[in-house]
Amino acid sequence: MTDFSRRPLAVGGVTKTVYVAGSGPAVVLMPEMPGISPDVLRFARWVRDAGFTVFVPSLFGADGAYPTAEAGEQVVRRACVSAEFRAFAGGGTSPVTTWLRGLARLAHTECGGPGVGAIGLCFTGNFALTMALEPAVIASVVNHPSLPLDDPGGLELADEDALAIRDRVSHDGLKILAYRFEGDRWCTGRRFAAYQALLGDAFDGRVLPNSAANTDPPPFFRDVVGTPHSVVTAHFVDAEGHPTVRARDEILAYLTDRLRPVP
Repeated sequence: MTDFSRRPLAVGGVTKTVYVAGSGPAVVLMPEMPGISPDVLRFARWVRDAGFTVFVPSLFGADGAYPTAEAGEQVVRRACVSAEFRAFAGGGTSPVTTWLRGLARLAHTECGGPGVGAIGLCFTGNFALTMALEPAVIASVVNHPSLPLDDPGGLELADEDALAIRDRVSHDGLKILAYRFEGDRWCTGRRFAAYQALLGDAFDGRVLPNSAANTDPPPFFRDVVGTPHSVVTAHFVDAEGHPTVRARDEILAYLTDRLRPVP
C-alpha cells in the first residue's frame, strides 16, 4: 500500500484511517467485507488512474490483506454487532454513513471539482446511496449491496432517509449505477427491485451472468460468500472484453461523466 498516503481523518470528533491516492475530483471507495483487500486496492488504483483522488476509509478488517475464511467470518460477526452498522432488517440507516458523508465534504473541499463520487461494495454497497444525502455527492455506484443480511428485499435505509434520497434524486437528476450477479444470494433480484421501486428510472441496475464470475476467488469468498458476488473485486476476471471488465469501464466512464464533464 506504499502508493497510498495513510491519513487519520477526523469527522465529528471520530477519527478513522483513510488511504488516499491520485489527483482530481474526489471518489470515496468503501471496502467490502472483510476489509481493504488487495482486490479493493486494485480497483482503487483503477479509479486513481482514471483521473481521480481516491479515498479508501478503513471501516473493518485488516488493511491490505486477504484474510482466511475463519478470520473473515470473525470480522463479519464483529461488524454485525457494532454500533456503527445496521446489518439486519429493521435497524434503519447505518450510523457510519454520517461519518462517510462528512468525509465526502472534506474530500470535496480538498479536491474541488463539481462534486464527489461514492462507491460501495457488498456490506457497504448501500452506503453509496445513503451518502447522496450529502449535497457534495453527485455520483453513486452501488455494487452488490448485501444489507440487510436477513431481508433479500430490504434496503438498509430508515424511512425518512429513503424519502429524502428519493427527493434529492428527483430534484437534482442523480442517476444511481448498480451491479450484481444474477445468482447472488446476498444481493438478489428482489433487492434491485426495491431500489427500482424507490428510485424509478434513476436506478440503473445491471446484472451479470453467473458464468462471468471468477471461479477461483480468495478463501473468504469461496468458502463463506459461496456465490458469485463481487463484480469488480474478488470475482473480477481481468481479460479483454470480459463482462466484469466492461462493468469496471462503465463505472469509470460514469464517474468521468459526472465528476469531470467536458465543457
